[in-house]
Amino acid sequence: VDDQVAQLLDGMVRREEMDIIPPKFILEMARSVMFGYLGMRSPDPSLIRGESLSIYSVFRDRLESVDGLSESEKAEMLGAALDAINESFIPAYIDLLAYLDDLVRIATDDAGVWKFPNGDAYYAYMLRSQTSTDMTPEEIHNLGLSEVDRIQGEMRAVFDELGYPQDADLGELMDRVIQDGGYYNISTPSGKENLIHVYEEMLEEVDLYLDDFFNVRPQGEVVVIGHPEFGVGGYYVSAPMDGSRPAAFHTGIGGSQAYKFNMPTVAYHEAIPGHHFQIAIAQEMDLPLFRNDIVLNAYAEGWALYAERLAWEMGLYDDDPYGNIGRLHLELLRAVRLVTDTGIHAMRWGREEAKAYMNQALGDPSGRWSHEVDRYIVLPAQATGYKIGMLTILELRQDAMEALGDQFDIKEFHTVILGNGSMPLEILERVVQDYIDTK
Repeated sequence: VDDQVAQLLDGMVRREEMDIIPPKFILEMARSVMFGYLGMRSPDPSLIRGESLSIYSVFRDRLESVDGLSESEKAEMLGAALDAINESFIPAYIDLLAYLDDLVRIATDDAGVWKFPNGDAYYAYMLRSQTSTDMTPEEIHNLGLSEVDRIQGEMRAVFDELGYPQDADLGELMDRVIQDGGYYNISTPSGKENLIHVYEEMLEEVDLYLDDFFNVRPQGEVVVIGHPEFGVGGYYVSAPMDGSRPAAFHTGIGGSQAYKFNMPTVAYHEAIPGHHFQIAIAQEMDLPLFRNDIVLNAYAEGWALYAERLAWEMGLYDDDPYGNIGRLHLELLRAVRLVTDTGIHAMRWGREEAKAYMNQALGDPSGRWSHEVDRYIVLPAQATGYKIGMLTILELRQDAMEALGDQFDIKEFHTVILGNGSMPLEILERVVQDYIDTK
């Protein structure tokens, strides 16, 4: 640990010498996290005790559950771990914390990378890296604004179907959807187990629709795993290449309630026909090893967002207007990201300006989503890949439909998109054009 932190410090010092310093509020957040790692309730590092830290207690608890070790072996390993924490982990983190204290004093609250030397060129590079296109910040910003308007209009149409008042603002309407759509009680162990079962049923239901839209499917399964230490939400973890465990859709089951309205969209995005289809199929193809496992942002997140819309086209939301609002609202979030990311890093928006825009555009006055602004600040351009990727796939599909007419087959198109593994969007465009030319 001390070697790793020393290398990290060396890199931070080099960046400081180049006047590349994170925003003050980001550094303060990092300090707060480190206080938690070190169990610090006071600024005095001499009061830190290795045996009181979570890194020690977690290791101790997991060691207890290991079979095949004697008590003396466990005690020896626990003692070695405590020595490493006291002699390596704690001193290294105290050094890092001291450097952050110094850095906070000279940092500013400017949020975007525009403030750095060659910041505009760096952001253009990051946009190309994350979207695999040559779109400028201005083009992406304006595209985001246009998509925000379009999606909000589609949401209004569903609100009208629900009989909601036309003069209500988006925040009021979203509050009604969240409440009227209902929730699952996950305050008890049985409630948490039921939530996992609900997600499993969603994936079983979508499986019934796949034959009309796909010629290719992953051979490996995806399982649902609940995490009581996390709030509701989800993420996908692919299976290892050796197949020693299945792929998994991980969902938080912490808290007491899981609102229903956006649950289907999360399942379709993370598992089927989203990330699991794209990643598992790539792993199972006869490709060079690095292509089996590589995940490129715009392709990966673009497909998963496209999969959300595809589920709607399949008819999975036909009897679920609240779920359809959940789908549209999550698509709206991805459009808002285009505006916010470019606003911060190219239009010189401040942190609070970015949060205010997100709250307004998403109908989220309580700021449930605006905490993501800090993610956009420290990961410039990453959040733009979702919508750019989705729109590119939709455009390629439309091109194929217009070029092929009655010969267009949605199942063949999806095989073309998924059948070559993750790739830059510019290469994907060539692959689709080759398919059209040879059809």
